[in-house]
Amino acid sequence: MPIILVTNDDGIDSPTLVPLVRALQPLGEVRTVVPSSERSWIGKAITRFDTVYVEETQRDGVPMFAVNGTPADCVSLGVHGLAAGKPDFVVSGINLGLNFGLAFILSSGTVGGAFEGWIAGIPSIALSMAIPNDAYGLTGARRISALGDRPVSAAAVGADIVATIVKNGFPAAVDLFSVNMPADVDPATPRVVARVTRSRYGRLFVPGPDGGYLHRFSSLEALESLEDGDMEILQRGAVAINPLRLDLSGSLPATLQAALENRQT
Repeated sequence: MPIILVTNDDGIDSPTLVPLVRALQPLGEVRTVVPSSERSWIGKAITRFDTVYVEETQRDGVPMFAVNGTPADCVSLGVHGLAAGKPDFVVSGINLGLNFGLAFILSSGTVGGAFEGWIAGIPSIALSMAIPNDAYGLTGARRISALGDRPVSAAAVGADIVATIVKNGFPAAVDLFSVNMPADVDPATPRVVARVTRSRYGRLFVPGPDGGYLHRFSSLEALESLEDGDMEILQRGAVAINPLRLDLSGSLPATLQAALENRQT
């Protein structure tokens, strides 16, 4: 039975955490290492100068470690320090909010946890779901009430996707997966293997009190229209499954390459 390391960026009190752990338990041994509070929009940040503390605790009878650090911190600790034997898979999520499009993928703490899993040599899968309109902006008990049974349904679908990947073997040409699900996802929702839609977001900060600035997301702009792009697939109400390859190399026109290399063409 594989060892599955679960993390997230919404923190230990995320309403999707316990449903995901329980949905994954039939697949193997599940170890849970998560931030002690929400650490969204933090990408693959690693704590450098502050001391990272770990507390053994539980939620709804599920044992877990709470870390005062980032999702990537949690994965590094979960892989290298908190238990004997490295995990066979990292599952990060389920994020409350979509991580589709390149801009969100690069910014997401959920996907950042999966990035750290890949760096540690562990096959990794990030799971995210849309927030229904009536739950957007809510917190605490009001958010849990508005979400209803959606976290349980999303956990079942996410665990089924993880099980499919585990059963068929992690592809050698794929470094990690990022999966995005509609808010009302269920087992009958279509699933499409997608490309990442290149995107940009707008202004992130607005003036706040005492001359400071507060994070306020404004807009996301798609830079292309792809029939099989993840943003387009979610708009059609399907699950978008992104196989990601972390090769950031580009190519240059011959004249620019020659100029940069200080040689004649």
